[in-house]
Amino acid sequence: MSQTLQFKQAWYLDPALLDSASRNIDPAGLAGRWVNTNHETRGISELTLEHDGKNFRVSLVGVGAAGPIDWPRTEVETFANLEEEGGQRAAALVAHFNFGFMATEMQIRVNKGVLVIVLFNTFRDGSGRSNYVTREFFYRSG
Repeated sequence: MSQTLQFKQAWYLDPALLDSASRNIDPAGLAGRWVNTNHETRGISELTLEHDGKNFRVSLVGVGAAGPIDWPRTEVETFANLEEEGGQRAAALVAHFNFGFMATEMQIRVNKGVLVIVLFNTFRDGSGRSNYVTREFFYRSG
């Protein structure tokens, strides 16, 4: 199922966002299990994207000292992803997580068959720790 994207102020947008191909992007191809290309990651080891025809949900497995850590399953927002190379049109996804002590925004997109996630981590606990960003790469599994 395609999702129709809406824009409030079209005059400042990239003209590609106004064509019908960009407004009706089908993100269903992102669904499935993805595994980190770095088997020694200290971040996210795998993620699963589920698409029910209307909404996307993401489940993540993090790496912990005592074993795998399941992140809370959450819904994601869909965006148009305009690639600079060759005018490609694709879907990008954004998910938000609140762990109490830390908030995380996760951006997801596919580039040349590799799923890329970027995590923006912001500490909310007054600990004085530096906020940070990480990027990890995943391949489709199964």
